[in-house]
Amino acid sequence: MKKTITLLTALLLMLAVCCGACAESYSVGICQLMVHDSLDQATQGFTDALTQEMEAAGHTVEIDTQVAGDASLCTTVVNAFNAKRVDLIMANGTPALLAAANMTTETPILGTSVTDYADTFAGEIPANVTGTSDAVPFAEQAQMMIDTLGLVEGDPVGVLYCTNESNSLIQYEAVKALFEEAGIVVNAYTFSETTELQAVATSMANECKAVYIPSDNTVAANDSIVGTICTEKNVPVYTSYGGTICYASLAIDYYQLGYETGLMAADILINGTAPADIEIMTLTPAVAYNEELCAQLGIEVPAK
Repeated sequence: MKKTITLLTALLLMLAVCCGACAESYSVGICQLMVHDSLDQATQGFTDALTQEMEAAGHTVEIDTQVAGDASLCTTVVNAFNAKRVDLIMANGTPALLAAANMTTETPILGTSVTDYADTFAGEIPANVTGTSDAVPFAEQAQMMIDTLGLVEGDPVGVLYCTNESNSLIQYEAVKALFEEAGIVVNAYTFSETTELQAVATSMANECKAVYIPSDNTVAANDSIVGTICTEKNVPVYTSYGGTICYASLAIDYYQLGYETGLMAADILINGTAPADIEIMTLTPAVAYNEELCAQLGIEVPAK
C-alpha cells in the first residue's frame, strides 16, 4: 500500500511539473500614441483578443499599456519595454510603430491604426514587424462626398491634417488627386501644434464648401474643436475614421482592428509564428450617417 501511495504521489508531482512546463507566462507592452476614441477602441480590442486566446491555451499574459501622449515620447515608452524585455510590443499609431521598430529588430512588433506600412518604412518593412492597417478606399470616400454633397467643378474642399503624421500626407495626396479629377479645388490646411488648430480650422471653414479629415490621430483627438467651428459655418465635415463630428463616413471598426491584431499576437506568442509570415491585414469599411447632423446641415440621407 505504501509503495502504491508513493507511486501515485510521484505521478501527481510529475503531472504538476508537466502542466507547469506547458503553461507559459508572457509579457506584452502596448505603446498607444495618444488618447482618443479610435485608438482607445483598438487597444481594448487587442487586449480582449489576446487575453482570451491566452486563457484558452492555458497561458497567462501581463499587458502593460502606456499612452505616450505625444509622438516624441513614444521612444521613451518603447525603451522602457525593451528594458523589461517584453515578449512582444503592440504599437498603436504610426509614430509608436516607428519608435518600436527603431528600438529593436528582434522583439516581435505589431502595429495597428497605421495606414500604410510600406510607405512608413520606405518600402522595407522590418522582418519583426506586421499588424493591421486602418487604410480605407479613398476613391469611394471621395465619391461619397461628391454624391452626398452635390459637389461640382470649382467647389473648394479643405483637407485638414497634422504635419507630424506622415500617413496623413499620403491620404491628403490620394484624395487630392481624386477630387481634382472631378474638377474640385482641394486645399490643404495643416498645423504642427494643437494650439494652431482653432485658427487653421476657422480659416478652412470660411474658405471651403466641405472638409475632409483623414485618419489623423492629432486631429481626431481634438476634432470637437473642428466640429464646433464647421457646424457654426454650416460646413459639412467628412472623416475617414468615423466619429461624432462627421455627417457621414466610410470607416472601419477600430475595436475589430485591434481585436485582429490581438489574434496575431497570440499566434506569434503561442505558436511561434514569425511576424514576417503574417500578412498585414485591412478591414472592410462600413457606411454610416449621422442623421441628426445631416438634418442640421440640410443633407439628405440616402434611403437604405
